Amino acid sequence: MKAIVTVVGMDRVGIIGEICTTLAALQINIVDISQTVMRDFFTMIMLVDTGYANKTLDEIAEALHQKELEMGLSIRIQREDIFQAMHRI
Repeated sequence: MKAIVTVVGMDRVGIIGEICTTLAALQINIVDISQTVMRDFFTMIMLVDTGYANKTLDEIAEALHQKELEMGLSIRIQREDIFQAMHRI
């Protein structure tokens, strides 16, 4: 299953590395990634493949929530099909 991970927060060194390390520990493959810094705000969106993940989507979301609290960021994961349905006009 593919999913969308979004990350938003104040820019600092190591954000991408920490998020990627967390996803790798969950056996989640990053298919595509886009990131930018607007003034001091870091934004990133990732398309990930959870097909080989060692956790359920709810458990992945909880792991990302813990990372969110640790890093002071906003981190969300959503199934790709639901993300696309929500963003259609």
